[in-house]
Amino acid sequence: MALPGALRDLTLALGAAVAAVASLLFIAWKIYFRGTGTGTDWGGWWEQELRELRDRAPPGDAPPPTLCPPVPPQLDWRQVLVLGLDGAGKSSVLHYICSQTARDHIAPTYGFNSAQLSVEGLEMDLLEVGGSQNLRAYWPHYLSQAHVLVFVVDSVDRSRLLTARQELHTLLAAEPQLPLVVLANKQDKSDALSTAELREELALHMLSRQRELFLLPTSATWASLSTTTSVLHVKNLLVTLLSQP
Repeated sequence: MALPGALRDLTLALGAAVAAVASLLFIAWKIYFRGTGTGTDWGGWWEQELRELRDRAPPGDAPPPTLCPPVPPQLDWRQVLVLGLDGAGKSSVLHYICSQTARDHIAPTYGFNSAQLSVEGLEMDLLEVGGSQNLRAYWPHYLSQAHVLVFVVDSVDRSRLLTARQELHTLLAAEPQLPLVVLANKQDKSDALSTAELREELALHMLSRQRELFLLPTSATWASLSTTTSVLHVKNLLVTLLSQP
């Protein structure tokens, strides 16, 4: 009667040995097929097993994954208000600031015009309001949202320089701290006034020294993009001004 008991013990021992060998073979198979990038030592295998267990755990049993898709940086929004009398060339300035494509004709703005430009971490919203007499009453309503005021002047239109000066100084009285960029536009014309002459005509010397003031000669044409009067200089200046803390 002792023989059957011995056989039973031998059978159990052999079963345990087979199970152990099968487990070792399964572990070796997993290590082999994981590839060289996962490591073949026991420490590396154990770490992988722990990661797999964490990944298979129900929600709430493990901390959230630490690897997330990159979040695009938030651009700083800035508004540039572009004003000036009708015919000064505001729409052309906006076009060549945002695009260096040639245009034979750029229609004047009879209401509102806007353009967006993302550059160097900034999202610039360039808002142009028409310069006809009936639209100038709306100009002051947009000052409070502006970070920079660009005032475009037709350097050839001598007959309306007094009107341009009056409108400009009315705006500046409402916003004493708003940075100002005056564009002496149409410098490509032979009879254009110089920046020095326009400084006097517009009485810019009377403005407070606490205000940031810039007077630039410009030619808002495709042919002038590579010259000293290119509106691309205006774009660079705006980026510099709006990047200040």
